[in-house]
Amino acid sequence: MLKNKKAIVTGATSGIGLEIAKDFVKNGCDVAILATNEERLQKAHKELEDLKISDNQKVLSLKVDVSNFKDVNFAIENILKEFSQIDILVNNAGITKDNLLMKMSEEDFDRVIDINLKSVYNTCKVIIRPMMKHRKGKIINISSIIGLIGNAGQSNYAASKAGIIGFSKSLAKEVGSRNINVNVITPGFIKTKMTDALRDETKKAMLDIIPLKRFGTTKDVSNLCLFLASEMSDYITGQVYSVDGGMVT
Repeated sequence: MLKNKKAIVTGATSGIGLEIAKDFVKNGCDVAILATNEERLQKAHKELEDLKISDNQKVLSLKVDVSNFKDVNFAIENILKEFSQIDILVNNAGITKDNLLMKMSEEDFDRVIDINLKSVYNTCKVIIRPMMKHRKGKIINISSIIGLIGNAGQSNYAASKAGIIGFSKSLAKEVGSRNINVNVITPGFIKTKMTDALRDETKKAMLDIIPLKRFGTTKDVSNLCLFLASEMSDYITGQVYSVDGGMVT
């Protein structure tokens, strides 16, 4: 589906980001992954190398603080030297620093906004010019259902994820005439190491509010991302897609 395409995926060393990068590589795409943890970055790089379907495919891994504009600009300049163009950008990098607002530090609020939202500005700001020059591109920003419904103790996270939605809808209107699609995925409760560690009663409480009565998988999210990155979604832009088992309707 993505043969000869070139993609960047942020936050791609584990979970949803790594699953997306794997699916891209398995579908013939050249992929550059950005993350901050060097050890996990190299581990993910090896996993992606092993999935290549062609000797001509390229996998790049770069240690980048996506909240820093200069670092992002430098990284993407280097990627463009290798790839010549970028067809797909997936913004998946994200963190949580949960607390009730009355107890939340300014530092924790700012850090979540910087990593989750400012990073989307940084990557899109840098990538949009070469995409416009190429007159084609797919931008997929990973938000969360928390950005749609909020959650106690996550005002910083909810603000960052809601901001991604508004940002993406605005950008879609700006660049649509240049054949650039911008869409958002809002995952719900996705099965990860974190959800595996939850107590049984906590899991049951979560499952009770999910009509499909199961947690999602990283594959559920990456399947949608693959579709939005492909030519099958060429007439779709400015949209928000929840992968949540029917939890938010």
